Parts: sequence; C-alpha cells; structure tokens
Amino acid sequence: MTNLSERAELAWQTIRKIPTKGIPTWATHTMEHSHIDRLAESKPGEYVNTPEQIYLKAQNNAGCCIIDQYIPRNPLTMGSKGYESGSHSATTGLIPVLDGISIDSPEAVAEHLEKFNIPNTKKMIETFNEEATIKAIIDHEQSVQKEFGSNILKAPYNIVKFPKLYYSRYGYENYFMAYALFPEVLEKHFAIDSDYAAMHNRAVSKAFDTGLFPAYDRLDNDMADSRGTLVDIKSLDKIWLPHFTRAIAPVANRGYTLIWHCDGNLMQMLPRLLEAGLNGFQGFQYEYGMDYVNICKMKPKDGSDIYIKAGVSVTTTLPHGKPDDVKRELKWLVENGPKTGLTLGCSSSMAPGVPWENVKMLIDGLKWYRENGRCGAV
Repeated sequence: MTNLSERAELAWQTIRKIPTKGIPTWATHTMEHSHIDRLAESKPGEYVNTPEQIYLKAQNNAGCCIIDQYIPRNPLTMGSKGYESGSHSATTGLIPVLDGISIDSPEAVAEHLEKFNIPNTKKMIETFNEEATIKAIIDHEQSVQKEFGSNILKAPYNIVKFPKLYYSRYGYENYFMAYALFPEVLEKHFAIDSDYAAMHNRAVSKAFDTGLFPAYDRLDNDMADSRGTLVDIKSLDKIWLPHFTRAIAPVANRGYTLIWHCDGNLMQMLPRLLEAGLNGFQGFQYEYGMDYVNICKMKPKDGSDIYIKAGVSVTTTLPHGKPDDVKRELKWLVENGPKTGLTLGCSSSMAPGVPWENVKMLIDGLKWYRENGRCGAV
C-alpha cells in the first residue's frame, strides 16, 4: 500500500511484527454521543446529524492508527443511559420465524438447519464465483480506506469465513439445546459451512496476495461467558474444531495475521485456536480469568511473537476507576505485552457513563505510547 501516513504505517508494521519505536492505537470506540462530539471538537449533537463524518474526525483526533470493525453508526443504537429502544431479538426473548418455521424448540432448530441452512449452503458452493469474490473483497477494503484517508489503516474484519455457533439466529436456549440433543445435525452444519468457508478463504488468500490492503483479519464469534466456553470444550474438540481448522487452512497456512476476538473466559480455547493457525487475540475481560500476562507469552505455530490488540478494561477500569487507574493499566499492558505485534486501545466498546476524565487519560496515554513506545512510563 502507498500514501499512508506515518501513523497508519506504524499499524501496518506492527501487523507484520516489524520492530517499531511507537505502539499503535486502535479505534477508541465510545458509545456515548457527547464523548464522540467532544473528541471530534464538534458542537453537541453533531454526531447524530452526520455520524460517519464526526466519528472519523473523533478517531483521527484520538490518534487512531487502525480500524478493522468499522461501525460509525453503532453508537446510534444507544442513548445516554444505554439501550433505549426496547426492541427484542432472538437472543433477548424473541421467538424467530425462519422460512415459515417457528423456532420455539430445539427440534425446530434442527429442522431448519436440515431443511434450509444446509441445502442453501450447498447451493452457495455450487454457484461460488472466486473471481467475483476476490474483486468484492478488494473493492470494499479499498473503498473504506479511501473514506478513512491516509492517517487510519483499514484492516479487514470477519472476511475469513468459518463455521459459527448460530445462537444469534435461533436464540440461546433452543440453539444450545439443539447442540446438546442433535450433535450429528450440528456437526453436519459445521461441516458444510466449512466446505464453503475453505472455498471462500482461498479467494481471501488471493486477495491478500495482491498487497492492496493488509493481510490481516479479526475473526469474531463470541464463544464464552464469564464461566468459560458456552458449550463443553470436549464437544467443541469433537464436532467444531476440526471443521474450523479445515475452514481457515487456506489463509492460516500462509502466514497472514489472523486474530480472534475474545469475550468472556476463553482461556481453554486459546491454545486450540493457536494450534488451528491463528496468531493473535483481541478483547480481554481480565476480571473473568483472561490471563493477559500468560496470553502474551503464548506462541503461534511459527514460534513468533503473538499479535495482541490490548486494551484498558471497559467493564471495570474505564467506567469505575480513576485516571490514575487508567494510567496504571496502560503501563501494565505495555510492560507485559509482546515485544512486537502490540496495539493499544480499550478492551472493547465503551458504554455510556465512562467519566470524561478517564477517556481523556486514555487518549493522552495512548498518544504517549504511540510516540515513545516502551521508553519509561506514561
């Protein structure tokens, strides 16, 4: 890629694990509208009127070097006190009706998978157009990069396909009961999804090889809560992990930077994901047992430093701590992070209610590490 600023280039070099002086910053994604306006130095309420423009201005002013998941309108789903719409989805109590089937039981989940999802995926395999897929990927990444300008590097998000847990479609209760009662149907679904994913990911690999955008992706499917994986890890080993490994092989075997978004306590899965071919992680909930110090010591299959998108906690430190706590946690993240491949920000999206003084300390601290790297402390 050409025409990147020094700030965006810092992010690209870090993706490639080239030693750098500074530590790049990833998106400071706050859901509070007043914070976005303040970061953008705009008038109150301006974000709501022109969200994309103000969001990008806020990210630039915050010193952002890289964005993968680009969600400038996402804060519009919240008010000053959080979600206010009162709408429901399959994961919040709504019983979905899919293709005429009311998903009100585990049997209904299995029925829909066999009658619709699996046959539809077979049709997608039969009609797959590799050339069109490569073009669509490149066009999208370059289009968003143009929108960003030269200061923020656009990195891919979820373009690598893999079999997922489809609780968001069917609802937690009935999907996970189906997972327990009909493992053969679920594995059949994972297998056909993997067949399609491997085909798609060969196209992703060819798109990466053009060099027109970073050979990087953040894979995202929440698979844990505070207690551990959402389903027994041994069952994942048996009916999910082999298909996941096969699905990502066309990109994982090429040395690209592939990281996993971590929610909840995912410690049991991390070695398995590294063995499958991933080489980094993002989004740690330290209070649930995510051992940052030991995670940063883990090694991908090639023995290199792990790639880590580290962040100050959005569930404890930022909403409930003081500026000195933010400062202290940033220092801890840097001191214990990998020597190459470290990017700093906040652990996930900041919900409304984070004190401005904590946001300000975060921005100031990120700037210091961006300019000075590991030299001393902020």
